[in-house]
Amino acid sequence: MLAIAVLSQVLFTENEALRLFKLFFLVVLTSSTTILNAQTAIITGVVFTEDRTPLPNVNITCDNQGTFSDVNGFYILEIIADRETTITFSHLGNEKLIIKDLILNTNENYEFNPVLRNEAIRIAEVLVTPVGGRYAEGITTIPSDIVRNTPGPNAGVENILKLLPGVSSNNELSTQYMVRGGNFDENLLYVNDIEIYRPFLIRSGQQEGLSFINSDMVENLQFSAGGFQAKYGDKLSSVLDISYKKPVTFGLKISATRLGTSTTLESVSKNKKWSSLTSIRSRDNSLLLHSQNTNGNYDPSFFDIQQYTTYLFSNKFRISYLGNISINNYRNQPFTRQTRFGTLDDIKTLTVYYSGSEKNRYNTNLNALKAEYRPNDNTTLKLISSLYFNREQEYSDLISQYRLNDLETELEDDIEWEPTPIKGLATQYNKAGNTLDAKIINLEHKGIHTKDGRVVSWGLKYEHTYIRDQIWESESMDSLQYMVPYEGIFGQNSINTNKLSGFTQYSHRTQWNDHNIYYNIGVRASHWGVSGKNLRNSPHTIFSPRVQLSIKPNWTKDMLFRLSGGVYQQPPMYRELRGRDGSINPKVEAQKSYHIVFGNQYSFKLWQSPFTLTGEAYWKKMTHVNPYTLEDVRIRYAAQNNAKAYAYGAELRLNGAFVPGTESWFSLGYLKTEENINERGYISRPTDQRLKVGILFQDYMPEVPDLKMYLNLIYNTGLPGGSPSYTDPYLYQNRLRDYKRADLGISYIFAGANKFNDKIPFLRIFKDLSGGFEIFNLFNNQNSITNTWIRDLVNGQQFAVPNFMTGRILNIKIEMRF
Repeated sequence: MLAIAVLSQVLFTENEALRLFKLFFLVVLTSSTTILNAQTAIITGVVFTEDRTPLPNVNITCDNQGTFSDVNGFYILEIIADRETTITFSHLGNEKLIIKDLILNTNENYEFNPVLRNEAIRIAEVLVTPVGGRYAEGITTIPSDIVRNTPGPNAGVENILKLLPGVSSNNELSTQYMVRGGNFDENLLYVNDIEIYRPFLIRSGQQEGLSFINSDMVENLQFSAGGFQAKYGDKLSSVLDISYKKPVTFGLKISATRLGTSTTLESVSKNKKWSSLTSIRSRDNSLLLHSQNTNGNYDPSFFDIQQYTTYLFSNKFRISYLGNISINNYRNQPFTRQTRFGTLDDIKTLTVYYSGSEKNRYNTNLNALKAEYRPNDNTTLKLISSLYFNREQEYSDLISQYRLNDLETELEDDIEWEPTPIKGLATQYNKAGNTLDAKIINLEHKGIHTKDGRVVSWGLKYEHTYIRDQIWESESMDSLQYMVPYEGIFGQNSINTNKLSGFTQYSHRTQWNDHNIYYNIGVRASHWGVSGKNLRNSPHTIFSPRVQLSIKPNWTKDMLFRLSGGVYQQPPMYRELRGRDGSINPKVEAQKSYHIVFGNQYSFKLWQSPFTLTGEAYWKKMTHVNPYTLEDVRIRYAAQNNAKAYAYGAELRLNGAFVPGTESWFSLGYLKTEENINERGYISRPTDQRLKVGILFQDYMPEVPDLKMYLNLIYNTGLPGGSPSYTDPYLYQNRLRDYKRADLGISYIFAGANKFNDKIPFLRIFKDLSGGFEIFNLFNNQNSITNTWIRDLVNGQQFAVPNFMTGRILNIKIEMRF
């Protein structure tokens, strides 16, 4: 109750310094240095014999507890988290298997499928570092429970990625993100080996709804911000590799907030051969949009259904299906807007009156089928096919009239401020009628062969893309003193792209003078061509070699050093082919980037808790760059390879159990990226975000350990941008204001695996039940991502009026699992 009282004061007090002090007091109040109730984790899997047959009745023991594998070899064991644990697998007639020094995070689900051999008994060791898996490949992993619990307007995977040092986003309404100076189109996304695509026409975060990634279905999350292997596709910046979980028991989870609902069903057959994971989500962003300073009728409704099904024909062959249907509707009828801006000595107010409406609809459908065959223990072969449909429609007809006034600042405190006579008056007309249909077909083969620490991987993929697009946009403005000429974009395009790509790579783990060595060498190749009505087919071919080297010295201190680099090239998708006039340029080449990344990972214990300090420095040289402008989340390309660019930076991330039984982290990143268009000199790129600070902090009250707190804070320096869309970037270089945001979540666990409720029989029907509240934008910071440009009638001076993002919002959240 005391914490809630403090929060209420923070919520309604206007003094900024007092707010900061009270948040600090809250954090100190709820901090704990002792554990009253032990936090737990789960280890689960299937025990096999040497011929890959499930082995029943295996005795699995840990400390004073244990379990047995069932008739299908399946087992599940709960262990104490955040401490070294030894687990023993034993079975009559098979050798004993022992996992030593296993340390799992709180609430982590760790899958381990042991193989028990015959003959002599041998001790086998599996080493897991204090904060999870150690990846020599430079991959960042994040526990799925952190993804689900971290508060934010768009809670989920992308929300947690934005707290990493190399990832940035100044828009809480969008799930898109930028990585190390790249834009939104330069990030790869895979779900269970299936490449995922995003809509093409979305121009603002308001229009975005549900991310494809369903956090309730996620089991593993791996992320690389650069220098990744050749097995990943042709993008310049990053790769996010998601694995959906395979249910092992029946389960039903229901979540509800003021923003939407989610229902996830886990089912499995009695023989464990068939499993299904189905989730239905709905979302309404009205709560967020009404916190902005534009009044109107908002009707943003978003819905999707996802299913992941797996059938195990035998121990060697399985088939899985991933399907998704997404329906996103955004309807907006703005009425008025009033914004104050300027300085303390020169405060101005902009009042806008609107007439008209905006209607957008984005429907997507994905069907993917994957067959996986294991002819032996060392070889895995995959055949993957997917079909992606996308239909997007944008219709708007808006008339806006604005009035610019000065505010008199020398009045008495008890006198209400009144606007002075009008200094600016204008009318703006915006119309749009855009439609886009996309169909993307993929057929892919992947293979992997492992033996004696050596791994050979290969892949071959065919991709066909068909786009039919109609664009019709117009904009004009007039006033008593000036008129902005009528601007329009009109075009109809129908194009086909056929692309064949492949990769091969070799990796090896070995030792040199008692030092552990890992290296990976690979190459990608792609060939594609663009054709269409009135377009001549223009073929392109690229090769992209890549290499990684990791060394773990045989030192007392637990350190890992990584060096990676190579060539990363990005063949153009449709948006990169379409110029600012709406026409298609089939001769656009792949953008090319040379990466060099050096990193260090140091694992240690502090206050008897595990910590990891990770640092990376990177450098990129980019050629054949396709310049673009960035407004909100809309990217407009020049459709020309007439620029070159560079990016460099450094990052630090400290993560660990600052509070025993939890994981928190602190991220710090520096970036500089510039481009040279047509040899006119280097200027900042639209993604040149110099400084980034991200903090994720988890805590609970020692007297009430089921009362938990989640706090995330972000500070990003301002992006270049906010200039009028018709302005030459060489003539106008401006930066938006810094982005500062804090989101707080408080939850209480009413029922769970470690909590028995003999006094409340009703709670026994739940496996888990929790509820709480979230405060988005805790300090009510006024962030902006774009500007509205107006002109003073008196002296002709132009003003950039910030378009503010969402304000402080209270959200209620409840989750239950049966």
